[in-house]
Amino acid sequence: MKAIVFREGSQWAVESVEKPVPGPGEALLRVIQTGVCGTDEHLLHGGFIAKFPLIPGHEMVGEVVELGPGEANAVVGDNVVVDNTVLCGKCHACREGNDLFCENFGSLGCNMPGGFAEYVVVDSSKVYPIGDLDPDVAVFAEPTACAVHGVDILNLTPASDVLIFGSGPTGLILSQLLKTAGAARVTVAAPTASKLEVATALGADHTVQVDRNNPEAASAALREIAPRGFDAVIEATGSTAVLELAVSHTRTGGTVLVYGLAGENDTAAIKPYEVFSRELTIKGSYAQVHCLGRALFALQTGRVRTEGLITSKLNLDTFDQALANLHDSEQIKTIVSSR
Repeated sequence: MKAIVFREGSQWAVESVEKPVPGPGEALLRVIQTGVCGTDEHLLHGGFIAKFPLIPGHEMVGEVVELGPGEANAVVGDNVVVDNTVLCGKCHACREGNDLFCENFGSLGCNMPGGFAEYVVVDSSKVYPIGDLDPDVAVFAEPTACAVHGVDILNLTPASDVLIFGSGPTGLILSQLLKTAGAARVTVAAPTASKLEVATALGADHTVQVDRNNPEAASAALREIAPRGFDAVIEATGSTAVLELAVSHTRTGGTVLVYGLAGENDTAAIKPYEVFSRELTIKGSYAQVHCLGRALFALQTGRVRTEGLITSKLNLDTFDQALANLHDSEQIKTIVSSR
């Protein structure tokens, strides 16, 4: 079968690889399409939890075409989305209920074969039928699951005033989920005007354009919206400069959520005395476990809408353009078809 393969040294190619065979309790999916994520580029360069050689792609929609021997939790012919996490259930973290920090954590498309291929094998207990939901909506299930986890971690109080830095797919999904989880007002701050227009269309109360080269210049507009700061500020860009700015726009007693994926060795200048004297809370949100069912429900009910989020559709042979799109500020989400 055809697949994208990442290799050591930031090398990748479209390769012909052996079609996988489902084992006991597994399902073989014919991949319909897979979303491209900034994490994919981190993985290409050996970041996050990359293990080479790697077939990337963790935001997949597929059709169940074959089941392995034994009991299965999937039906041949169903279109499904996949919870890409693989947990051992035996390590100290799993036994303590901290599954996300499983010592043997596996993730399809990150350190195990993923969806940028014609076929993929998955644990049949990790598939969720999408029914008549459009695959162009269902493909957002995994990023929405990560956003659900972020909202869980943030744990807003009712009628909160929230600022999100970032208008990529997760920022736009978070801006909607927060309205179901306690936010009375959501402001989205980001550099690209067209993305801010999408944020407004999807329900953001305010938007503020930020200069990438001088993010501090947006402070006046943000302070006009919330003179005493926001109850919660979410950094969803991975920029350390934006994280520093996020702290300054958090009200005394408020919370900063570090959601964006920065480089492993990146550092930010945050003053411990400011955290101490203003009793700030800083939290992190790392991936997700057990959130995909709620994410799919949010998409099925329309609580999370996706109109305008897909800005490019490609195939495996044009994956180079998919990677290039990650650096195009006008692009929001690229989808790669495996058909």
